[in-house]
Amino acid sequence: MRKPFGLKILDGVTLLAFAVAVALVFFYAPLEAQMGAVQKVFYFHVAAGWTGMLGFVVAAVTSALYLITRNPRWDGFSVSGVEIGLVFMLINIVSGSIWAYPTWNTWWTWDVRLTTATIMELIYLAYGLLRQGVEDLERRRRFAAVYALLGFVSVPITFVSIRLFNSIHPVVIGAGGEMPTMAFTPAMQVAFFGSLIAFSFIFVDLFWHRLLLANWAERVDALKARFEDVEGGMK
Repeated sequence: MRKPFGLKILDGVTLLAFAVAVALVFFYAPLEAQMGAVQKVFYFHVAAGWTGMLGFVVAAVTSALYLITRNPRWDGFSVSGVEIGLVFMLINIVSGSIWAYPTWNTWWTWDVRLTTATIMELIYLAYGLLRQGVEDLERRRRFAAVYALLGFVSVPITFVSIRLFNSIHPVVIGAGGEMPTMAFTPAMQVAFFGSLIAFSFIFVDLFWHRLLLANWAERVDALKARFEDVEGGMK
């Protein structure tokens, strides 16, 4: 089974976009006056958070489509979205800790953004446990779809948390009012949005790869089932 030609092209475009983003971050964007070099982590930190939440959005939408249509394809989309979202939200949390230590003088603090992001990660980890705990395929898909929709409530809560409650986490997009706000120079803005675009390509590329892997796994399972039926008939 060969990789689709379109996916090969997307692989190349994604690698190029990521290389450009790295170059913008480390060679084009200036050093931040107060934080210095550690501020460079911020570009990938935010982009990873964006990608993680994008995965959860896809999971919620496709879960709703599964409940409406009962088409197993949408369940596969939902699983893929959650898995990618979990990986990138973990990158977001870990990179945030790396940025926080020289900035806040601590690896971790129970700030509202950090707390809600961690709760969101745990909610979607439980999604995987739920799928493993239900043996019946149809019930597993249905329960997982409902759970993904309910769990999605944590995504907008995490996003707006620093705007609704007192937080030391800076606001990146939009006015922060009395909250700390990240100030950008024009070059920093280019690096920031370049990182968001690159990580968006990474999400689409990984998502396509994950769906392709799921398709191959289904074919292998079908071949195994056919072989077992033939072997049983011979006995």
